[in-house]
Amino acid sequence: MATITGSKSKGMNKFSKKNWFVGIDISKDKIDAALVNEMDPKRFINGTFSNDLKGFEAMEEWLSKLKVKVTECLFCMEHTGNYGLLLFAWLSQQNADFCVEPGLQIKRTIGMTRGKDDKVDARRIAIYALEKKSKLKQYHLPSENLIRIKQLLTYRDQLVRLRTSLKNSLKSHRQYEQISSMSFVTSDIQKQIVHLNESIEQTEKQMKEVIKSESELKQNFKLTTSVKGIGLVIGAFMLVSTNNFTGFDNGRKYACYSGIAPFPNESGSSIKGKTQVNHLANKKIKTLLSNGANSAISHDPELKSYYQRKRKEGKEHKVVVNAISCKLVNRIFAVVKRQTPFVSIYQQKIA
Repeated sequence: MATITGSKSKGMNKFSKKNWFVGIDISKDKIDAALVNEMDPKRFINGTFSNDLKGFEAMEEWLSKLKVKVTECLFCMEHTGNYGLLLFAWLSQQNADFCVEPGLQIKRTIGMTRGKDDKVDARRIAIYALEKKSKLKQYHLPSENLIRIKQLLTYRDQLVRLRTSLKNSLKSHRQYEQISSMSFVTSDIQKQIVHLNESIEQTEKQMKEVIKSESELKQNFKLTTSVKGIGLVIGAFMLVSTNNFTGFDNGRKYACYSGIAPFPNESGSSIKGKTQVNHLANKKIKTLLSNGANSAISHDPELKSYYQRKRKEGKEHKVVVNAISCKLVNRIFAVVKRQTPFVSIYQQKIA
């Protein structure tokens, strides 16, 4: 089987010349597409296809019957994790122009919507592409190494969840054992936990080897993990979720994507509330960054002092942790941009 690689870089000004736009709503088993032309933005043509190579070929045939070529369109879709990966690879092979936007960005632009309808969502994405075409950027398929890291991260997450489930089960069966005097179950669970520990360790080892095999990944990972609170898993997630720091211009945009950037919660002069983070976010990354923030509070004197000061001011623990997560993201993007490891103010004073 031939290796699928990303398409060549294309300037975003090229999108300004597009007249045909295809919004795609991706789910596990199918994709809903909506075709619209700039000259008649209220007339949509919808199609539903299976989320596999046969489905993508059927979509191409559907467009052909409408006398529209794949290369004439700008395809637009939301980040959907693994569900869209095969479609991205297929579009790249067709030399198609396509962009993959954070769901939060699209929803904020569209505004308040009610209910869930895949066909309607596809139309909204198509309109988003039409209206924002001059600002959108060509999506580049992640390198093979980034895809490998993503697969390893997914597998590690599955192993950790299995281990947690078994550990919780072990507590319950130890209670049974006190009455039944049967040690087989607890002994077997312990063996499985030991095996899972070994598998997690091997998976992390594989991850490190993949990162080390590519100079740019190795360098950006080294810089990312120079920030206190950022270890192997968060560092690897940062590489994957940013496409090795090519998918986001700055830390602020990434903070919005991961759901840690606070937004004002107010209306006029009468309604004022606490700043809130958006619920439309990458919850996995948000959780990891919160874990990193808690670690940084323990190991970074500057962030520890910040945390204590904010808590004394009456800020809730979660609010301060979220603010520290934002600081970590900004630090990561800063060190990658200048290509030098992070050095805290405290370290600079000591030096």
